[in-house]
Amino acid sequence: MKKRRCLRVDASGRGFTYLWALFTVAFLGISSLITAELWITAMKREQEKELIFIGRQFRDAIGRYYEATPGSIKRYPASLEELLDDKRYPVTRRHLRKIYRDPMTGKKEWGLIRMAGQIVGIHSLSGETPLKSGGFLLQEAEFEGRASYSEWVFMYPFDLKIREEESNNPEKAGRIRLFER
Repeated sequence: MKKRRCLRVDASGRGFTYLWALFTVAFLGISSLITAELWITAMKREQEKELIFIGRQFRDAIGRYYEATPGSIKRYPASLEELLDDKRYPVTRRHLRKIYRDPMTGKKEWGLIRMAGQIVGIHSLSGETPLKSGGFLLQEAEFEGRASYSEWVFMYPFDLKIREEESNNPEKAGRIRLFER
């Protein structure tokens, strides 16, 4: 019969291995938190880009609807569905392909900006704080420094609020008047 040999390991060697295992677990935990945070930020930036794209689509569709009004008196749509199927013509006319979902809320519900019962613009219903706070195009320059996505209003024409205020009261030029929401 063979004799078994017992190997003895130093107590300090076991402690060293345990310490390295703890450092490894801590490092993996911290790196996964950083990765998750970066992923969330990247997703929110993509949602912001999508919101701007969709908002422009709605603004352009409202503009096309307004400009295509037959006759001399122009009018805006009364509902978003009128952008999908313009019944003012015998042939179906589409100014928008579909009613897009709000990328910030995931719903098809939008805040509508109305003037005399007609839709002149839309905005998100999300109250979240935007990551993007500057570097907008002229049409969205008003978004700079806004506290929430619901303040990103896509109107046709994009400077309608400013024009309306200046025509009503020249002394208060530059102030923005809020429309029905």
